[in-house]
Amino acid sequence: MNIKLRSSNVLISVAVPDPGLPLWQIAPTRDAAGQRLTDFMMLIPRLRDRPAGEIERASRDIQAVLAVHHDVVFADLNLKLNLLWVSLRPRLGAIAELAAAIRLRVPDAVLIAHQPFVP
Repeated sequence: MNIKLRSSNVLISVAVPDPGLPLWQIAPTRDAAGQRLTDFMMLIPRLRDRPAGEIERASRDIQAVLAVHHDVVFADLNLKLNLLWVSLRPRLGAIAELAAAIRLRVPDAVLIAHQPFVP
């Protein structure tokens, strides 16, 4: 399943035109005004192995969280890889806020990140 947010922040499900395209070719890197976007990934272990009803519920829960965050521009839920990719306008704390909100609705979701460099 693929999830895409339009600039009006209306959530719709879409099918990727070519399922063989890598995500870096699909996900936007700039918003409509030309400003660079930031992104993050969340792993949802064994999501694809769950019953269809649980997958649909997780998808709806993710959509509900993303729909209320106006910074979100694009999201893709890849069941084959159990990964959620989210592109959003940069804002201090936005990634942590979104990841925490998603984890409240989908507790198995894990933010994929690295430790920030501290000199």
